[in-house]
Amino acid sequence: MLNEDERKYLLNIARKTLIFHFQGKPFEPSPPPHYYKNLYEKRGAFVTLKKEGRLRGCIGMLEADKPMYQLIPELTLSSAFQDPRFKPLTADELPKVKIEISVLSPLSPARADEVEVGKHGIYIKKGVNRGVLLPQVATEYNLTREEFLQHGCLKAGLPEDCYKNPETKLYVFTAEVFEEE
Repeated sequence: MLNEDERKYLLNIARKTLIFHFQGKPFEPSPPPHYYKNLYEKRGAFVTLKKEGRLRGCIGMLEADKPMYQLIPELTLSSAFQDPRFKPLTADELPKVKIEISVLSPLSPARADEVEVGKHGIYIKKGVNRGVLLPQVATEYNLTREEFLQHGCLKAGLPEDCYKNPETKLYVFTAEVFEEE
């Protein structure tokens, strides 16, 4: 678990990344204080941008190859400019955007009946198809376990009941979710 100062640090560098981008300057966060030990961990994470309460971009990685303090700026830029569902973020939108960060636990194989709505995120994989839903999706849209699994299948580009197929791999994870005030 991240402490409050570590959370604020990550949200601050995410915001600075976008501000510097629109100023035409690169932003390279310096290493955080050594006592922010959790920020040196290599953990999967997602950065979600919301504009006036609506999704504006969300990109993440299930597993990280770099410490969180380096990963979050990259994911922030990807959420703002590379989410194929949205046009790139503009400087005019920046003041209206709230940043949410989800820091993930490692993936764990699971059966469909083990998925706990609101606690678990899901990663569904079959062949080349993959779909990820963060834990908060189920609660934000008031989904049942079955609906959550169906949405995960559809997001993977598979039939909505793909989770029942023994060839489909299902993984769960938890997320520590926090956002700007």
